[in-house]
Amino acid sequence: MGILEKMRLDGKKAFVTGGARGIGKCIAIALAEAGADVAIVDVDLEEAEKTAREIEAANHTKTIAVKTDITKPQEVDDMMARILEEFGRLDVAFCNAGIGHGVPVEDDNLADWDRVIQVNLNGTFLTAQAAGRQMIRQGGGSIINTASMSAHITNIPQKECSYAASKAGVIAMSRNMAVEWADKNVRVNTISPGYMATEMTLNDPGLVPLIGKWEEMIPVHRMGRPEELQAIAVYLAGDMSSYTTGADFRVDGAYTCF
Repeated sequence: MGILEKMRLDGKKAFVTGGARGIGKCIAIALAEAGADVAIVDVDLEEAEKTAREIEAANHTKTIAVKTDITKPQEVDDMMARILEEFGRLDVAFCNAGIGHGVPVEDDNLADWDRVIQVNLNGTFLTAQAAGRQMIRQGGGSIINTASMSAHITNIPQKECSYAASKAGVIAMSRNMAVEWADKNVRVNTISPGYMATEMTLNDPGLVPLIGKWEEMIPVHRMGRPEELQAIAVYLAGDMSSYTTGADFRVDGAYTCF
């Protein structure tokens, strides 16, 4: 069997949170192209259903949409029940949903800080925990959590204290999960993207003026494309990465090298 065949995900069942658009949609497409059935998990059901239809039509794999607020434990439990009802098992969890809140520290308030932590850290915990419980029962699986280069550096010129704190927490949490579940054949890794040219970023009036500054600071002098995250996600989802757990993969154009 050649290397490309070994990278296939035929027969695997996956979910992607925040899968309706952006990085999540891009990874869901990659998993489906590699042969996996995928649940598009998002709080925006209409957009999730649209994405699911697009992916299923293009790849002829089973793709479903599941509306879920990942900060609510009962909704996460319901999400898992629906996925197991549709797929019968879970092999891959891409816990990706996240938000930002760029304000100076002195102007932040506890409610807004809490919201970022609730979605980015607590929501990732709840969905990864639910996936891990199922994977332990069935004998193994792969969990991939979206962190950020912001966990490793301080963003400038924008102010991202709560976002950076939440993503640093995702990395620490994922490493602990990886060690605790290593003997249960459940692998946990993180991907830390740099500045990515998603539709949201390219159309955000608060971020567009910063792109030129970012590109000056990025050693490769451009933002990344979401598609440039696909190969590492497929690798981590499949059996080729069976010895890879507790790792963080920075995909940032060398931004965090200095």
